[in-house]
Formats: sequence, C-alpha cells, structure tokens
Amino acid sequence: MPNYILYDDASVRTNLLPLTFTRPVADIRCGIWTLAEKWAHFLGTKPSFLTEPYLQTKFPLITTDDNLFLNGAVCATASLVEAAQSLALGQALVCEQGVVAYRAMYEVVHPATELKTVRFEQPVTMIRHLWDIYTENGALIKADFAELTINRTNIGLQDPNTCAYASEQIFVEEGAKIRAAVLNAENGPIYIGRNATVSEGSVVMGPFALCEGSTVNWGGKMRMNTTVGPHCKVGGEVSNSVIFGYSNKAHDGFLGNSVLGEWCNLGANTNNSNLKNDYTNVKLYNYGQQALEDTGRLFCGLFVGDFTKVGISTMFNTGTVVGVNANVFGAGFQPKHVPSFTWGGAAEGFTEYRIEKAIQVVRETISRRGQSFGETEEDILRRIFDLTRL
Repeated sequence: MPNYILYDDASVRTNLLPLTFTRPVADIRCGIWTLAEKWAHFLGTKPSFLTEPYLQTKFPLITTDDNLFLNGAVCATASLVEAAQSLALGQALVCEQGVVAYRAMYEVVHPATELKTVRFEQPVTMIRHLWDIYTENGALIKADFAELTINRTNIGLQDPNTCAYASEQIFVEEGAKIRAAVLNAENGPIYIGRNATVSEGSVVMGPFALCEGSTVNWGGKMRMNTTVGPHCKVGGEVSNSVIFGYSNKAHDGFLGNSVLGEWCNLGANTNNSNLKNDYTNVKLYNYGQQALEDTGRLFCGLFVGDFTKVGISTMFNTGTVVGVNANVFGAGFQPKHVPSFTWGGAAEGFTEYRIEKAIQVVRETISRRGQSFGETEEDILRRIFDLTRL
C-alpha cells in the first residue's frame, strides 16, 4: 500500500491566494468537508501534505519509497481513488484539467511529461480558482451528504414549532438544536452538524451545511448552496457562500457568492455586491498576475483571507479580495483588492498593520474561543507579513 500525500499544484495555489497563504490547497472547505477530508474519507486514512516550506511544520510531510501524490485541488470520489490506487510506480493519472495523482519515490515537478500517463475519463471536479469554491459548493454539499450520512443515526427534528419540507433530506447530528425555524430541503439536502444551533425565526434552504458547533442567529436567512464551517456564528442573509471555520457574520447584512477564511469577523450591516449593474462579467484580483482577472461569471462577491476583521456597515464592491489579517472599516465602497496586513478604509486611507499589534489581536481572538495560538501559527503569520508587505 503506498503512502498518501496531498500536494499543492503551484499554479492552482497561486490562483487560490489569499486563502492558501495560511493553508495547503487541500485544507480548503467546499461542500460539507474540506478537500483533505474528502480524500481521507475515500482512502480510509489521513494523508500528509506537500505544501509551502513555511506551512510544513503545521501541515507535516511524511514520505516513503512508495508515495501516491494526490492533487490537493481535486475533489475525491470512490472511482477516482480506485484509479489512483491502481497506478504503478512511475505512472501519473491525468484528466482534462490536469494531473490528478502520480506514484513515485519522490516529488516530480512535471508528472504529466516526466511520467507515463494514464487517462481518467470520468468527470473530475477541481478547485482551481477562488470562484470555484462557491460555484461547486452546492453539488459538493450533495455529494458529501450522500457519503457522510451512510449508516449514520439521524436524530431528526425534535421541535414541534419547526417547519420542514422534504424532511427525509435533512440530517441532524447529536446535540444540535433547532427552534421555530423553517427548513426547506426540496432543492437539496440540509446538514446540521453536532452541537450546532438554528435559532428562532431562521429560514434555511438546501443545499446547506451548518458544521459542528456553529449557530444561525435569530431570523437568519440562509439561502441555497451555502456552507457554514465549524464554530461559526452567522446571521442576516447568506447566499451561495462558504465560511471556513471560527468566523462570524453574526448580524444583519448580505453575503453572497463569497468565501470567508478562518477567524474572520464581519461587523453588523456589512454588505457585499455580487452582481454588476451592467450585467457584465466580474473581474477579480489575481495574486499571480497582480492584476484583475475576468472570472467569466456574472455573480461574484467577496473573498477574505484568515484573521481579517471588518467594521460595521462596511460596503464591498462586486468581486473584492481582502488578504490575511487586514482590518477594514469606514465609509464608501472599499477597493477591489485590500492587501494583507493593512489597516483602514477607502475614505480614511490604508496603512500597514503593525505586526506586533496584529499578532496580539490574533492571539486574543483565538484564546476567546479556548483555542491555542502557538509558535508555529505565529511564525506562519510573520512569514506572510514578510511576503506581502506594502
């Protein structure tokens, strides 16, 4: 049996910045699970990671003389894993989008040309751009739901004041609380994780996932194709968006066709635009090109790196990218790209967020949730600060 490694495709990783400043590609959440969790489910074991050197301490690499390198941007399926496991040493599994996996004694820079290729003819879902995270989210909620609920106990809806449509498509984990809400799974499944809460007056439309320990606040409007990762608080209106984990959008305001990283906070009445008034394609900042890139999409919202905080009533333009550990606030629409470790807003202007102050705020943010912020995490943030200085 080979040793399993999830590797970062260099070009894909750059396209997925700022989210991949703080994590390997496979640690991105899309659907109910992260991409790494999908691979672990079908492999029956947790792979290690081959990622940027400054991330390897937190995401370690384990190698042997027989390694199956798996593209971390690929969404695993049973048939895909079977095909990858059938590779011999020196072979690469490829599809239309690129390399899916290869088997070798060591890392191969260009497996599609350096190794013997085997074609995988079935459809493959790959997260190659920031907008893929929300565009693929609904389908992946459905796929993860089908796998996650096999032979599992569904505690169901216990509250007589909650209204459910297509209740057979609603799965509720142990410890979850749902009170006087409306859940409609006619268009796709609804997953409510362990110890999660759907508060009074909330409306939830499937496909939707609320992961472990997260809360939909009173009167929340959760629209289709939305995932709320573990230990988050959400409120207001959220549509076709993915929130990774430990992040808050707790109050009124609109978040649509968007992705939030971990440990983010959006202040009350924060809103983003997700459709231009002239109905033309949205352009989005690309870190590799250091320029705006045509997404080819009419609907595209806000993308926020880890640890970023946003002040009350902040407005974001269609297709805005905010980096890691920024602090954004003030009147008017914010610029289309706010770099990492910046402090300020469109009206007030931006300055560099002092690294010592930024680290202190992160430490306090994480400790309030009973989590630890150690030397490894601090070193990662300091490295990102050096890489992204204004």
